[in-house]
Amino acid sequence: MRLEKLNGTDQRLYQLVAPLVMSTAVLRLNNNYPFKTSIHHVWFVALEDEQVVGFIPVEVRNKTAVINNYYAKGDDLQTLVFLLDQLIPCFVDQYKLQAVAHTRHLAVFQENGFFVIRTWKLYMKMEYQIKK
Repeated sequence: MRLEKLNGTDQRLYQLVAPLVMSTAVLRLNNNYPFKTSIHHVWFVALEDEQVVGFIPVEVRNKTAVINNYYAKGDDLQTLVFLLDQLIPCFVDQYKLQAVAHTRHLAVFQENGFFVIRTWKLYMKMEYQIKK
């Protein structure tokens, strides 16, 4: 698995993720919530054999970086862990890192240093705690 880190309006990003973010099946996994991007986003895209197997967009807002609306093909937890391992070091020194995680991924985020700060029906708002 390899990673591409792309700015939110990078043309390469659109080439890689457009077929997925417009897919009914992928949108269904995201509770039919649309994927968003902007100049304030950084996308971490996981590829295997030049095929996208997952992505996590991170929106930088003032002093907070927020993970939201991510995807892992087949809900593969190893892909999700790979992406978290890649992005956490990019943000924790400069930003408070938060995530809006699906409840089904609670354990994965907790195992990777996040704790719950708010609970909703389908999601958990979480925050990364620097490991000491």
